[in-house]
Amino acid sequence: MAVSTWKVSDARELTFDGVEQVRVRVVSGAVNVVGTDEAALAAQGGARLEISEIKGPPLIVSFDCGTLTVGYEEPPWQGFLSWLEPRGKRRSAVVSLAVPSSAAVDVGIVDAAAVVSGVRGRADVRGVTGDTTLVGLSGGVRAETVSGTVEAQAVTGALRFHSVSGDLTVVEGAGSSVQADSVSGNMALDLDPAGEATDIRLTTVSGEVAIRLPHPVDAEVLANTASGRVSSAFEDLRVTGQWGAKKITGRLGSGRGSLRATTVSGSIALLRRPPGEDGPDPHDTPHDKPAGATGGKEL
Repeated sequence: MAVSTWKVSDARELTFDGVEQVRVRVVSGAVNVVGTDEAALAAQGGARLEISEIKGPPLIVSFDCGTLTVGYEEPPWQGFLSWLEPRGKRRSAVVSLAVPSSAAVDVGIVDAAAVVSGVRGRADVRGVTGDTTLVGLSGGVRAETVSGTVEAQAVTGALRFHSVSGDLTVVEGAGSSVQADSVSGNMALDLDPAGEATDIRLTTVSGEVAIRLPHPVDAEVLANTASGRVSSAFEDLRVTGQWGAKKITGRLGSGRGSLRATTVSGSIALLRRPPGEDGPDPHDTPHDKPAGATGGKEL
């Protein structure tokens, strides 16, 4: 089947049948990808692409054997770093897609904002300074950023995160695993594993780590820092160390899950969601003292 290609320099809408994978590369502006029920898409004529607010060179849209690609003429990522140069600032567009929820999504941004929601297929988002929001994803998720923030809400797929100084916020996290590493970015996780064994592994050098767990919860816990502060709202966990290195260790419930957190100078806080609370408070920070934490320990 021949590749279909469009050069888009003005606002335009396109529809496609049989989209299985989406690849988007933009510099500035915004990218919005929404996973949609296939029956609803069929009623609208197929997957829908809307491009608007284009500044700079035209976007190249191609569709080949189920793969929809939106970007510039440079090969994906090969010329991506050159977009950081001053001339790259002229490249801006708003790209919105409604695709089958089963589609795999691959997004690359520089300082654009990206939102991916309702997707069951694998989702990969890579950026430099742009912020990323992930909502209701149930497939595997990988997010990489230099200094942009990543917020994941109601993500039930396994989440992997890597950044230099970008922060990670997880709200209503119910995935089987969260693996995150950063140099100075903060990590705030509010977990709702819903009875599933969850594997949490967090590593940062100077960033602060706050993990909010439901009560009761099942997990083997090992959190340690070389010089930061530690605090725990759980009486069943041991907080040890007086000067320098400190640890939080122990088992919660049956210990089916695993929680590992490591920092060099960043603080670590294990928070407990009060019984009967309807939902998470995304404004909790590592220094907030939750209700029900009177029996906890802090060093």
